[in-house]
Amino acid sequence: MSLERAPGLALFLGLVLSAAGCAATGPMATPAVTSVPSLVETKREVVTYVSSGRYEADIASVTDQAGAYLESRVPRGGKLAMVVDVDETALSNLPSLRANDYGFVVRGPCDLPAGPCGLVAWIGMAQADAIRPVLALTRLAQARGVAVFFLTGRPERMRAPTERNLRAAGYEWTGVILKPDALTTAGAAEFKAPERRKLVDQGYTIIVNIGDQMSDLEGGFAERTYKLPNPFYFVP
Repeated sequence: MSLERAPGLALFLGLVLSAAGCAATGPMATPAVTSVPSLVETKREVVTYVSSGRYEADIASVTDQAGAYLESRVPRGGKLAMVVDVDETALSNLPSLRANDYGFVVRGPCDLPAGPCGLVAWIGMAQADAIRPVLALTRLAQARGVAVFFLTGRPERMRAPTERNLRAAGYEWTGVILKPDALTTAGAAEFKAPERRKLVDQGYTIIVNIGDQMSDLEGGFAERTYKLPNPFYFVP
């Protein structure tokens, strides 16, 4: 078939040849490449962040701010309370995290330090250390007459080891609130915000709410919220 008898084909070939010519003579486009660190590199950064002391220093910086607000707020009076998360806020799970190479293992025994370490077994051991700046903050609150409530997403069936661990780590409290075993929520805030509201309904003014996840703090019912660093995991 001649090009004269196929004008559409001629137009198509002309466009192709024109485009080819432009591609050959113009600058070559290079797709953007996003640099993503490897998992090995990221873990190394986390290890360095913790071992260097910067992790605890960053926690202390946040608790210092919370303590300063608490001190300024107490003289104004009221039935005051502070709400504190447990994991990576009141208690450190670093031994189990390290044993799992910062992975997430739920079931099975906890073999320290070699690993793996199942989360359920680890909680049952009740050996987590206090995060010291948070322990100091809770003691300041109690010394100023502020009630301390621990509010955790741990299930109610883990109450005994949770309270045993908190007590062994040096904590005292007005109440420990755990998630009902049968309760299922899309995120932590859907459980924790209503629990804070219950405290408000009991006449408390929550002046400080502190946790390591934004979901510990979202949903209101606290005058001030304080977010601690957590380079290990995310809870929606």
